[in-house]
Amino acid sequence: MEKNEQMRAVLAAVDTGEYDCDMSVKELDGLCKTAGLAVCGAVVQEKKTPDAATFLGRGKLEELAQAADRMDAGLLVFDGELSGSQIRNIEELTQLAVLDRTTLILDIFAKNALTKEGAIQVELAQLRYRLPRLAGMGKNLSRLGAGIGTRGPGESKLESDRRHIARRIAALQRQLKEIERRRGLAESRRQKNGVKTVALAGYTNVGKSTLLNTLTGSGVLTENKLFATLDPTARQLRLPDGGQAVLIDTVGFISRLPHHLVEAFRSTLGHIGGADLILNVCDVTSPYYEKQDEVTRQVLNDLHCGHIPVLSVLNKMDAAGGPVLLPRREAVCISAKTGLGLPELLHRIERELYGPARVFTFLVPYSDGGAAAAIRNGSRLLEETYTDSGQRLVVRCGTHFAGQWRQYLQVTRPEPVK
Repeated sequence: MEKNEQMRAVLAAVDTGEYDCDMSVKELDGLCKTAGLAVCGAVVQEKKTPDAATFLGRGKLEELAQAADRMDAGLLVFDGELSGSQIRNIEELTQLAVLDRTTLILDIFAKNALTKEGAIQVELAQLRYRLPRLAGMGKNLSRLGAGIGTRGPGESKLESDRRHIARRIAALQRQLKEIERRRGLAESRRQKNGVKTVALAGYTNVGKSTLLNTLTGSGVLTENKLFATLDPTARQLRLPDGGQAVLIDTVGFISRLPHHLVEAFRSTLGHIGGADLILNVCDVTSPYYEKQDEVTRQVLNDLHCGHIPVLSVLNKMDAAGGPVLLPRREAVCISAKTGLGLPELLHRIERELYGPARVFTFLVPYSDGGAAAAIRNGSRLLEETYTDSGQRLVVRCGTHFAGQWRQYLQVTRPEPVK
């Protein structure tokens, strides 16, 4: 194989009827391309349950091996989690390398983990996934390599010693707890200072990072690949009526997100659990965008985020090519690329965080300059005058924000401001 030539792979799946198999296989195809594989075909078998020994069954597996031979493919990628014995049996029967869906996702995560926290979480997920599979993989445990599926902590002595792996998992968990402790202190300071947080959640590759860049003017990496963003990114967001918030981009979701990833990435996903508002971003150009909305909400429930308000955001409207069915009545249609719908989105965010915008007048004594500065920075200043009694500030802001300074409140115009 030439140095720049991509490894060719054939996909394999069992359609049990429990989920949308067509959607899942297309996602697996996208994962393979993100990992640098060239997908040259797919074999799907309708079956009530995967075969306990070979996932597909011996006959279908022989058919798969023949298809791979015709296509000159050296790798089989299975749309599901394989046990150690299944991997061993499939490799012995087909004489081909084997990956499953979870290993492929973990490999992509290992490639994209840029921070120490991200690397720790990826290694923890890899070790947790490998540990129960040690007994069945036999000679495969000694595999060494630098290809897809081997990134991360390595596959030599580490995998052959259960006690070593268990000790390593414990050490990684201690490091993550320390990271979570420091994050908890930072979140406590934000809450004490009244800083609101908005978390971007949703499927991978729906444009969350592009939306973050457009709203905040930052330069976060954006790529048309799955899981291009792994480590959390926080940026300050200015709202139309003067309010402020911290906008946080996190790792994307995917259907049938492996349990190991959810557990290992609780540190990163903790950003979502501490938010005041979650934006569930969906890609309207995907035929499965309603399913994406549903999957994201299910993952959020698994993360115990059901108490946090969620606003559905339908992205890429510039490329929709026709009318769009809203998965939720309150959904906002936008294009992070062109700016379409972003003013409405910002107003909706501010209304969710601070309540309906109204015009308020405050009279702040000169002795409390900090309060005057906070009111000025947290709202849209309409008029400012200096009187014998103090600073008179006429501002437009949310009712919640105004309530924080009710001791200085003088006049309220009851009508909401458009």
